[in-house]
Amino acid sequence: MIEESEVKVGGFTFKGWDIAAALPILSALSGGIYYGYDTVQRFYDVETGIELVITETDMFNVRASEFNSRIQALEQAVADNDVRGLNTRLSTISTQMQTILEQQKELLDLRSQVERSTGITDTLGDKLDLYQTEIDDIWKAYDSLVDNPLN
Repeated sequence: MIEESEVKVGGFTFKGWDIAAALPILSALSGGIYYGYDTVQRFYDVETGIELVITETDMFNVRASEFNSRIQALEQAVADNDVRGLNTRLSTISTQMQTILEQQKELLDLRSQVERSTGITDTLGDKLDLYQTEIDDIWKAYDSLVDNPLN
């Protein structure tokens, strides 16, 4: 049946077995063409991706150089400010603060002792003034007895 059938296209006559033999060949050719087209498109996509990666890498390198300059600036600032030596300085300051607080406590104790001593000496001064007045009166009485013994 396929051997007897004929197809006329554009002035050409094709027999059934010609179509049967040409169909796998045309199918293979169309598959090869599609595969070649797909491969070329994938190649173009990879090429575009590589260009994108190169662009991003360049941007990354610029950012990395900026970060490197920032890191160098920070390292320089740390070195300039002697951050590593701060721990010993802080411990020294802490020790000095403790010494100051102890001395302040001693000074406050001495201050209270001085205030108590001032209060005691003020009352002694009043008593001494009273004693001095009595001694002066006794001397005046003695002098008046010496000047006038019969009185």
